[in-house]
Amino acid sequence: MSPLLQDLRDIRGLDPLPWWPPATGWWLVVAVILVLLALAVAVTRWWRNRAPGSWQAEARIRLRQLEQRRRWADARTLAAELSELLRRMAIARFGRRACAGRVGDAWLEWLERHDPAGFPWRREGRPLIDLPYAPPRGEGSGERLRPLIRAARAWLGPEPQGEEHPLGAEAAVPHVVDQRAAARATGRV
Repeated sequence: MSPLLQDLRDIRGLDPLPWWPPATGWWLVVAVILVLLALAVAVTRWWRNRAPGSWQAEARIRLRQLEQRRRWADARTLAAELSELLRRMAIARFGRRACAGRVGDAWLEWLERHDPAGFPWRREGRPLIDLPYAPPRGEGSGERLRPLIRAARAWLGPEPQGEEHPLGAEAAVPHVVDQRAAARATGRV
């Protein structure tokens, strides 16, 4: 055998790549993922807290609609909607644990205790508890709910200037127009 062939050795494999530290590309991938997560959290928070769609703006729109409908709508329906809206407002402002489990007189007492205007909910708010569950016997229009609707507006606080739904008050809840048409068709106008 030739002396040159004796100097040849087998080819060794490459050394294994270490797991740590990762290559620069992996650091970039991790950085992009973290930026996207932070952006998603920021957009979610902004979406929940934006002013035009805030719960106060939506509640004001619903209260305006209730005020308009009180002349012709059924008192039982209005009382149920107002009660639900008050509960949503309370949950949004004070949290679910503070008020969601209260019913009946305890609910009215809680409303009175937390009302900044001092409306007598225990004395005047009885229709919120009784009317939605009363049997249908022609309670008439929701005219007697007018003080409760106004008290709910006061409970929200002063209305900021320029806070209006871009498509008008009825745009937030499209079924209002349908209910008016149904009321006219049945002769309850």
